[in-house]
Amino acid sequence: MKLGAIDWLQRMPIFGGLNEATLQVLLEQAREIDLPAGACLCREGDAGGSMFVLEQGTASVVKQWQGREQLLRRLQAGDCVGEMALMDLQPRSATVRADTTCRAIEFTASDLMRLYEHDIEQFALIQMNIGREVCRRLRQTDERLFRLSMERGPPADAG
Repeated sequence: MKLGAIDWLQRMPIFGGLNEATLQVLLEQAREIDLPAGACLCREGDAGGSMFVLEQGTASVVKQWQGREQLLRRLQAGDCVGEMALMDLQPRSATVRADTTCRAIEFTASDLMRLYEHDIEQFALIQMNIGREVCRRLRQTDERLFRLSMERGPPADAG
Protein backbone atom coordinates (compact mmCIF):
# COMPACT_ATOMS: atom_id res chain seq x y z
CA MET A 1 0.00 0.00 0.00
CA LYS A 2 1.45 3.34 -0.93
CA LEU A 3 2.53 5.76 1.75
CA GLY A 4 -0.11 8.31 2.60
CA ALA A 5 -2.94 5.99 1.53
CA ILE A 6 -5.20 7.22 4.33
CA ASP A 7 -4.87 10.89 3.33
CA TRP A 8 -5.29 9.93 -0.32
CA LEU A 9 -8.49 7.97 0.38
CA GLN A 10 -9.94 10.73 2.57
CA ARG A 11 -9.89 13.05 -0.46
CA MET A 12 -12.21 10.70 -2.38
CA PRO A 13 -15.99 11.15 -2.15
CA ILE A 14 -16.60 7.54 -1.07
CA PHE A 15 -14.13 7.75 1.80
CA GLY A 16 -14.70 11.40 2.70
CA GLY A 17 -15.47 11.99 6.36
CA LEU A 18 -14.13 8.61 7.45
CA ASN A 19 -11.67 8.83 10.29
CA GLU A 20 -8.12 7.53 10.20
CA ALA A 21 -8.88 4.51 12.42
CA THR A 22 -11.70 3.43 10.10
CA LEU A 23 -9.54 3.71 7.00
CA GLN A 24 -6.79 1.78 8.76
CA VAL A 25 -9.28 -1.05 9.47
CA LEU A 26 -10.32 -1.07 5.81
CA LEU A 27 -6.76 -0.95 4.49
CA GLU A 28 -5.59 -3.77 6.76
CA GLN A 29 -8.06 -6.11 5.08
CA ALA A 30 -7.87 -4.71 1.55
CA ARG A 31 -6.04 -6.49 -1.23
CA GLU A 32 -3.76 -4.80 -3.75
CA ILE A 33 -4.09 -6.03 -7.31
CA ASP A 34 -1.45 -5.47 -9.98
CA LEU A 35 -2.65 -5.71 -13.58
CA PRO A 36 -0.69 -5.63 -16.81
CA ALA A 37 -2.12 -3.58 -19.67
CA GLY A 38 -5.00 -5.47 -21.30
CA ALA A 39 -5.92 -7.50 -18.20
CA CYS A 40 -9.40 -7.25 -16.70
CA LEU A 41 -10.06 -6.09 -13.16
CA CYS A 42 -13.60 -7.47 -13.41
CA ARG A 43 -15.84 -8.73 -16.21
CA GLU A 44 -19.41 -7.89 -17.16
CA GLY A 45 -21.75 -10.58 -15.85
CA ASP A 46 -19.37 -11.92 -13.18
CA ALA A 47 -20.55 -12.06 -9.58
CA GLY A 48 -19.97 -8.80 -7.73
CA GLY A 49 -19.06 -8.31 -4.10
CA SER A 50 -16.21 -5.84 -4.12
CA MET A 51 -15.24 -2.38 -5.27
CA PHE A 52 -11.90 -1.14 -6.49
CA VAL A 53 -9.93 2.08 -6.14
CA LEU A 54 -7.48 2.62 -8.97
CA GLU A 55 -4.19 3.49 -7.30
CA GLN A 56 -2.02 3.70 -10.42
CA GLY A 57 -2.56 3.59 -14.17
CA THR A 58 -5.57 4.04 -16.42
CA ALA A 59 -8.42 1.68 -17.27
CA SER A 60 -11.54 1.57 -19.44
CA VAL A 61 -15.04 0.63 -18.38
CA VAL A 62 -16.68 -1.17 -21.32
CA LYS A 63 -19.98 -2.88 -21.99
CA GLN A 64 -20.92 -5.41 -24.66
CA TRP A 65 -23.64 -4.45 -27.13
CA GLN A 66 -24.61 -6.52 -30.16
CA GLY A 67 -21.25 -8.24 -30.26
CA ARG A 68 -19.28 -5.02 -29.92
CA GLU A 69 -17.60 -3.34 -27.01
CA GLN A 70 -18.82 0.14 -26.05
CA LEU A 71 -16.68 2.46 -23.94
CA LEU A 72 -18.62 3.86 -20.96
CA ARG A 73 -15.84 5.82 -19.28
CA ARG A 74 -12.15 5.99 -18.60
CA LEU A 75 -10.65 5.64 -15.15
CA GLN A 76 -7.48 7.13 -13.74
CA ALA A 77 -5.70 6.97 -10.40
CA GLY A 78 -8.12 7.89 -7.62
CA ASP A 79 -11.27 6.68 -9.40
CA CYS A 80 -13.51 4.05 -7.83
CA VAL A 81 -15.44 1.37 -9.63
CA GLY A 82 -17.67 -1.50 -8.53
CA GLU A 83 -19.58 0.30 -5.79
CA MET A 84 -22.92 -0.91 -7.12
CA ALA A 85 -21.87 -4.50 -6.45
CA LEU A 86 -21.49 -3.66 -2.76
CA MET A 87 -24.97 -2.13 -2.67
CA ASP A 88 -27.10 -4.48 -4.77
CA LEU A 89 -25.04 -7.72 -4.86
CA GLN A 90 -25.90 -8.12 -8.56
CA PRO A 91 -23.54 -9.31 -11.32
CA ARG A 92 -21.04 -6.81 -12.70
CA SER A 93 -22.68 -4.39 -15.13
CA ALA A 94 -19.51 -3.78 -17.16
CA THR A 95 -15.94 -4.92 -17.72
CA VAL A 96 -13.00 -2.91 -16.40
CA ARG A 97 -9.84 -3.39 -18.48
CA ALA A 98 -6.40 -1.94 -17.77
CA ASP A 99 -5.22 0.43 -20.51
CA THR A 100 -1.79 0.67 -18.88
CA THR A 101 -0.11 -1.24 -16.08
CA CYS A 102 -2.41 -0.69 -13.10
CA ARG A 103 -2.55 -1.17 -9.37
CA ALA A 104 -5.90 -1.22 -7.60
CA ILE A 105 -7.06 -1.63 -4.03
CA GLU A 106 -9.97 -4.04 -3.61
CA PHE A 107 -12.51 -3.59 -0.82
CA THR A 108 -14.92 -6.51 -0.38
CA ALA A 109 -18.32 -6.84 1.23
CA SER A 110 -16.53 -8.77 4.01
CA ASP A 111 -14.25 -5.78 4.58
CA LEU A 112 -17.32 -3.59 5.02
CA MET A 113 -18.86 -6.14 7.37
CA ARG A 114 -15.73 -5.93 9.54
CA LEU A 115 -16.14 -2.16 9.49
CA TYR A 116 -19.77 -2.59 10.58
CA GLU A 117 -18.57 -4.67 13.53
CA HIS A 118 -15.82 -2.16 14.33
CA ASP A 119 -17.78 1.12 14.09
CA ILE A 120 -21.41 1.17 12.92
CA GLU A 121 -21.46 4.97 12.52
CA GLN A 122 -18.47 4.92 10.18
CA PHE A 123 -20.06 1.99 8.32
CA ALA A 124 -23.24 4.06 7.86
CA LEU A 125 -21.15 6.98 6.58
CA ILE A 126 -19.38 4.91 3.92
CA GLN A 127 -22.71 3.39 2.85
CA MET A 128 -24.17 6.89 2.53
CA ASN A 129 -21.10 8.03 0.57
CA ILE A 130 -21.43 5.08 -1.81
CA GLY A 131 -25.12 5.87 -2.26
CA ARG A 132 -24.26 9.49 -3.07
CA GLU A 133 -21.68 8.42 -5.64
CA VAL A 134 -24.14 6.05 -7.31
CA CYS A 135 -26.75 8.85 -7.35
CA ARG A 136 -24.21 11.29 -8.85
CA ARG A 137 -23.50 8.84 -11.64
CA LEU A 138 -27.21 8.22 -12.19
CA ARG A 139 -27.79 11.97 -12.56
CA GLN A 140 -24.98 12.17 -15.12
CA THR A 141 -26.47 9.24 -17.03
CA ASP A 142 -29.96 10.78 -16.92
CA GLU A 143 -28.56 14.03 -18.31
CA ARG A 144 -26.74 12.19 -21.11
CA LEU A 145 -29.88 10.23 -22.00
CA PHE A 146 -31.99 13.38 -21.97
CA ARG A 147 -29.57 15.25 -24.25
CA LEU A 148 -29.38 12.29 -26.61
CA SER A 149 -33.17 12.02 -26.79
CA MET A 150 -33.50 15.77 -27.46
CA GLU A 151 -30.94 15.55 -30.28
CA ARG A 152 -33.12 12.88 -31.88
CA GLY A 153 -36.25 14.99 -31.45
CA PRO A 154 -39.23 14.78 -29.12
CA PRO A 155 -41.18 11.51 -28.91
CA ALA A 156 -43.89 11.01 -31.54
CA ASP A 157 -46.66 11.05 -28.91
CA ALA A 158 -45.46 14.34 -27.38
CA GLY A 159 -47.64 16.58 -29.49
